[in-house]
Amino acid sequence: MLSEPRSGRLAAWGNALLAGLVSPDDAAAAIVGEDASHRVEGLPGESARVGLTIALGRLRSLGASGLRVALPAPGHPLGLSGPPEFNARAMEAEEAVLCHGAAFGLVPEIHEAGPDGDVHVDVLWHCLPIREAPPADVPSLGEAERELAEALREATEVLSRLDVAGSGPVAEAAIDAYRARAERGRKVLAPGYPPRAVRVLELAQRVGLLISVAYENGHGGAVSASEMAARSQALRPVERTARRAQVAAYNSVVEQREIR
Repeated sequence: MLSEPRSGRLAAWGNALLAGLVSPDDAAAAIVGEDASHRVEGLPGESARVGLTIALGRLRSLGASGLRVALPAPGHPLGLSGPPEFNARAMEAEEAVLCHGAAFGLVPEIHEAGPDGDVHVDVLWHCLPIREAPPADVPSLGEAERELAEALREATEVLSRLDVAGSGPVAEAAIDAYRARAERGRKVLAPGYPPRAVRVLELAQRVGLLISVAYENGHGGAVSASEMAARSQALRPVERTARRAQVAAYNSVVEQREIR
């Protein structure tokens, strides 16, 4: 959870494009980000792989009025609606985008090449049929914000209690670097999202960052297998809360349109 999911970028900027708030070229550039290319295959009416601008236009012509994010994990089909074939592909990728208003979803396949520091990344999105049904286990923004506040306290307490490196200077340095990137102009969400969604997503990313640092920067005092298992068990529900909040933030503009 250290980085923004590609499905989040696609949904956020795709929603801004569908709402007429950004141009197709600007949306595509924001979605691609630092990757080399993004292509889409399997779109109805398209016999070959196409770029993002054509793909988003095709989805709109098929009836898509919004895009939702799914961030599933084993045992937690967060944001998915079926059928099983699509869910399995999304579960393997750990992310997906679901169209609102059209029964299609997109699952990314990542191709990386090159040495560390100069990795060339190409993304192929597979367009597949989905079931039009409410997505699984997605909270409202208000619920997500309340859950996150408690999750952040729990994560800090757990890491301190287990004497994990992520509770000290290493975690603070990582968070400082995250803030510096944000201050350099990184847009947390695309135009059209409410300030509360931005706030929830930023907090969810911070909680996810704490968890990632804890797992990636040594074991601290948790030297035994039982202590390491206890750490994982304690952090698992916190990580789940952060993922739910991310999905709530990315999906908020679509949920607002349904309420109106």
